[in-house]
Amino acid sequence: MTHQSPMSNPVRSSLARIVASPVMRTVSLLALCAAYIQGPLTKIFDFNGALAEMDHFGLHPAAFFALAVIVFELAASAMVVSGVLRWAGALALAGFTLLATFIALRFWEMAPGMDRMMATNAFFEHVGLAGAFLFVAAFDLTKGAGK
Repeated sequence: MTHQSPMSNPVRSSLARIVASPVMRTVSLLALCAAYIQGPLTKIFDFNGALAEMDHFGLHPAAFFALAVIVFELAASAMVVSGVLRWAGALALAGFTLLATFIALRFWEMAPGMDRMMATNAFFEHVGLAGAFLFVAAFDLTKGAGK
């Protein structure tokens, strides 16, 4: 049995070209940042709702935190998608996601039931999202080093 290089398989090679294409990279980075683009836009168009959200989570002054979140999420998303200091934007969104997850999805404090189960699922989905941002940062930081 001969051992083939992983890229000698034509199907794998074709998939690699598609998945690694600049268009697919941009689409995947937009998808990764989708919640951090949609969220601030929603807050901009419903600033009273943004204030209520900050009040709900005990973040005061609400207007300051709402504005800070809007600017932060849009700026960090722009960094990730554009590639300008992508690693920094990705690390910032990873940290923000973990912090927000521990503030907003405290499933361990909830009574057993559907709400707790949904909060638990959302908590771990957000942990996974933070992990994806760490992966983006690691890739961006190491690609210039030939890794």
